[in-house]
Amino acid sequence: MATHGEITESLQAFHKSYQENERLKLMNKDWNRTVLVIANDLESAHTLALKEGEMSFQEGRQGDPDLTVISDSDTLADMFFGDITPIEPYLNGTLKIIGSEDDITRLDFITLLIWGE
Repeated sequence: MATHGEITESLQAFHKSYQENERLKLMNKDWNRTVLVIANDLESAHTLALKEGEMSFQEGRQGDPDLTVISDSDTLADMFFGDITPIEPYLNGTLKIIGSEDDITRLDFITLLIWGE
């Protein structure tokens, strides 16, 4: 089981990679969303907020999420570090994403551009 700190580290790496990708920032200029990331096997929540192409990152729940990403701590850490893609955990039910289909597709595309296949 990954720790809250390891999930935080993985999300910081994801956030840093996003912020360094000008293409992603331009692509998301009109996509203002709040993404809540929750581990279902320990007390851990983080918020990613996208506004006008920029992403901010905070520990804990901030505001009302447009998307909620729920999984076990190991899957979250591995996914946001880029060690695994979200496809397999999503298909096998380990990863649950609550939100509109368009938003889920956009989030998947963001991870693909950051970490590749």
